[in-house]
Amino acid sequence: MPPPDPIEPSSPPAMDSALPAAVVATILSHLDVRSLIAASAACRCFHSCASHALTFLPSFHLLEVALTHELLRPLLPPNPSLRSLRLDCNRLEDAAIGFLARPGLHELILLNCDNISGRLLCELGATCQDLRVLSLHSLAERRGLPISFTDLQDLLNGCSQLESLRMALDFSMFDDLNFSHVWASASEALTSLEIEYIPMTMLLELLSVAMEYQQCMHDVKEPDAPIIEPTASSDLTNAGLQQINPKGRLKHVSLMRSQEFLFTSFRRVNDLGILLMAEKCSNLESVCLGGFSRVTDTGFRAIIHSCSGLHKLRVSHGSQLTDLVFHDITATSLYLTHVSLRWCNLLTDVGIERLSFNKDLNVLDLRDCRSLGDEAVRSLSCLPKLRILLLDGTNISDQALKYMGLGTCPLASLSLRGCRKLTNDCIPLLFAGSVKQSLQVLDLSRIPSITDDGIMLLANSQTPLIELRMRENPKIGDASVMALTSMLVDGGTHGNSLQLLDLYDCGGITPLAIRWFKKPYFPRLRWLGVTGSLNRVMVDALVRSRPFLHMACRGEELGTLRWDTSSDWYRHNDDDLDELEQWLLDGEPVSDPETSTEE
Repeated sequence: MPPPDPIEPSSPPAMDSALPAAVVATILSHLDVRSLIAASAACRCFHSCASHALTFLPSFHLLEVALTHELLRPLLPPNPSLRSLRLDCNRLEDAAIGFLARPGLHELILLNCDNISGRLLCELGATCQDLRVLSLHSLAERRGLPISFTDLQDLLNGCSQLESLRMALDFSMFDDLNFSHVWASASEALTSLEIEYIPMTMLLELLSVAMEYQQCMHDVKEPDAPIIEPTASSDLTNAGLQQINPKGRLKHVSLMRSQEFLFTSFRRVNDLGILLMAEKCSNLESVCLGGFSRVTDTGFRAIIHSCSGLHKLRVSHGSQLTDLVFHDITATSLYLTHVSLRWCNLLTDVGIERLSFNKDLNVLDLRDCRSLGDEAVRSLSCLPKLRILLLDGTNISDQALKYMGLGTCPLASLSLRGCRKLTNDCIPLLFAGSVKQSLQVLDLSRIPSITDDGIMLLANSQTPLIELRMRENPKIGDASVMALTSMLVDGGTHGNSLQLLDLYDCGGITPLAIRWFKKPYFPRLRWLGVTGSLNRVMVDALVRSRPFLHMACRGEELGTLRWDTSSDWYRHNDDDLDELEQWLLDGEPVSDPETSTEE
């Protein structure tokens, strides 16, 4: 009997025959935008279904890269279901206003709007009547772009459902006789207002109108950075402080005086003003106070003990804040989750030890607290929810990193910038315990004793870092770049986890290091900081070969820095970023066996 014919292996069915296109599109619609675009590069079926999914996505969030109008247009087709839009507008101009102002939007967050004029405000007021949340950063900052009071007026009159407004720009350009009256016609639902700079007289006008028309403002933020010493008529005083929350409705207050241009403070506010304000601040959930040089422990303690629902506390340049502020914090019912105590130089390890009794701490910023040492870190190392810890400029040594390495906190971000007593030995001590599994962001800048040997130890630890900053370290050189290039995490490609690497002004970096940033090395890298004079020709060639890589050559800080950082960290497990670039640049899926068969 002849043997049976061998069974021919059958080729797998095409995706569009295995699943209906509508089912695939529905599945893809549950992905975030980056993952959706990466999936579209898999085959023609996914490309078609992803394009269809873009027409009914409820949210479009793409802050990692700044696209031009031409690249963004196919990603934002007409979509009546779109409710949330978040974009980096660094490469957009007024020509893009038409598809940024979309009917039906409930949330619009736009970063780096330098090249977009105030006409955007007018268009939003005319088109987005259902808008609830609006955040605009650096609008019309390029010289010559027009922005006027009528633009603001059109926005407030048109967006009748607005609940939260954040405008990172100078409000003095809206100074007008009708400034206070235009807010009377603003949305009654507006409860949160954040402004980068507003003169004190305009702020008080705004608040008086809000109280007169019974608008329930919950959030007031007023940071400023004066270039000359404010006069008595334009500066905040004890009396003015009482007008900010006369009816006790505010839930969030931020009064920050930056010392970016001038070493100054709120000199006309003392403990009395804070004590009187605290009487009507029992509903506060977050307090940010910066530059109150005459406020002592008495004033700060009044805030802590009066606000039983306080979750976020930020004090900067608290020149008279000491350990006594937290002496009896255990006697309160506070559940602080975010605490920032920057430039509080009288604070010592004892105060941080008392603060650590608050086990709900999630974010702790202790930058430039010069009197803090190893024992402060020891008391923090076992906090069960601590995710972000900033220790820049403190007096810690390698012993502090040993405490942290042996601790149990699920640390995701650690900044050690300017901790000059640290050495290479701190690297293995830090990654000796569970921190290795959770840490994703690490800053080792301005630590003169860190060398290439320390970075090699870091690479050997196989820690899946997403951001690594090593700027202004004289002993970091090409060997560190090669060590990071050879770093394999979970069997991935070379240097596969890093999305941000800052090597600005590292003394040992030569043009040889630039070659290691070409593909296929560092496939996920989106931010790279180097010294611009390193080799301009090679740097420019790298920019051309990797158009979605943000190159910083003048010492600017990389990435998006926020004090109130979310602890929800998202990581892509698939090596998809090159496919993202392929889709955006070519508009077609990459070739695959299925596509070849169809052709």
